[in-house]
Amino acid sequence: MPQFTFRDFGTFAGPQDKTGDYNYDEASREGFWYNDIPSDTSFKSSDLGAYLYHMESDYVGFHCDGTSTAMMTLEASYGNIPNFNVFAERTNINGDLFVTGDVEVAGEIKLFGNITHAGNYNGINVITEINLAKTLPAKPFDIPHPSKEGHRLRHVCLEGPEIGVYFRGKLQGTTQIECPEYWADLVDFETVTVSLTPIGCYQELFVDKISWNRYITVKNASGGPVNCHYVVHAERKDLEKLIPEYEGESPKDYPGQDFIGVNK
Repeated sequence: MPQFTFRDFGTFAGPQDKTGDYNYDEASREGFWYNDIPSDTSFKSSDLGAYLYHMESDYVGFHCDGTSTAMMTLEASYGNIPNFNVFAERTNINGDLFVTGDVEVAGEIKLFGNITHAGNYNGINVITEINLAKTLPAKPFDIPHPSKEGHRLRHVCLEGPEIGVYFRGKLQGTTQIECPEYWADLVDFETVTVSLTPIGCYQELFVDKISWNRYITVKNASGGPVNCHYVVHAERKDLEKLIPEYEGESPKDYPGQDFIGVNK
């Protein structure tokens, strides 16, 4: 079999022989090509790999660290490869992906797991913005105006001295308000309050009873039918009760449950 010669625009697999020739019929020999090319700073002479060679200062290698296959590296003799393109319908990576540098994506990103972020996102430091949101004096949301072009709409969250939830609706043709099924495990029914607004005419409405942590019975003291709007509020029981006032200089001094992660 003819010998393979390390020359312009060729490829070779190391270790490489000092002479520049590699005999496929002989066992691989430890070579000295790394020392023979002073400008090389990327590869060791003992690295096993495949290389595309242009000149002493310009070649690319996909190589191991020595002869161990525990780590593979793709790099140029002068450092980082300026551009590396992969044209494929789908590229699969089974394992972790660690990137040092910027990532630009022209398309959708679908994530099926957690994101750990410690830098900027779209020019914004995410961690800083989250920490700021935790300490805002009011919690707003801001959206494009649904009906006025060139305008925006801002609302601010309703606040109160409790961790409360609510639901509302209309009662007509029945005297029973049915609470959401999940309320049985979410709220303390001792904290339930009901607001009733008669529709059409005056009605002497009142809450008669709450049954099975699910059903609220409304009656009309004058004996007439019930036709009203209702709002039901309650306090959550899956979290510690809110402590509205406490001694301290910052949110980190809050003595109760840190369920928003201020102290992280």
